[in-house]
Amino acid sequence: MTKPLPVGATIGILGGGQLGRMLSVAAARLGLKTHIFEPGAGAPAGDVAHRVTTASYEDAAALTAFGQSVDVITYEFENIPTSALDLLETLAPIHPGRHALATSQDRLVEKKFLQELGLQTAAFADVASAADLDAAIAEIGTPAILKTRRFGYDGKGQARIMTPDAAAAAFDDMAGAPAILEGFVNFSHEVSIIGARNRHGEIAVYPLNLNRHREGILRLTRAPYGTAALQAR
Repeated sequence: MTKPLPVGATIGILGGGQLGRMLSVAAARLGLKTHIFEPGAGAPAGDVAHRVTTASYEDAAALTAFGQSVDVITYEFENIPTSALDLLETLAPIHPGRHALATSQDRLVEKKFLQELGLQTAAFADVASAADLDAAIAEIGTPAILKTRRFGYDGKGQARIMTPDAAAAAFDDMAGAPAILEGFVNFSHEVSIIGARNRHGEIAVYPLNLNRHREGILRLTRAPYGTAALQAR
């Protein structure tokens, strides 16, 4: 698929949360329809999407019908089972591609990828056992945060370790899931920026945003939030 979607085309979105809702609103402004695939009932995106399928990601029949009804497929969050993508990619193009999804699904893989690009990250270490955690704390220090490598969001799948003697309880909180220890970073602001690239390699970058979190959950985003405003604070 190299041409822009024509007006009236349908974008399939895996996930029906708040990002799926925003995608649907943006698509409507461009004259495009959206079809949401979401396992949970009452998805926020369902209020604004053209169509909603409520079914499990393991439901092959529902996935097939969904894939056949759309022109292109995207996703609003990274925790999509690979089995669902195996089926869907035979029915419609999926963007971003599988490699981008696989990278973003695993915090350890993601951080190594960023380092390979020459970007700085918080200090981190792979944690597969209690002994790994002790070694990681000895290297990185505390305070730190132990996180599951996959499926964590909005503060879920995370445990703060303020002192080394809290390590055992934090490891138990992971319930056997592969984890990553991340060191704290001293920062004054968290900012984010969104960029999009089409199949021709053309890139569009949106304005800078300022984010405010509380209890591990994003509570406020101010957009746009320029460099001058940051320096004035």
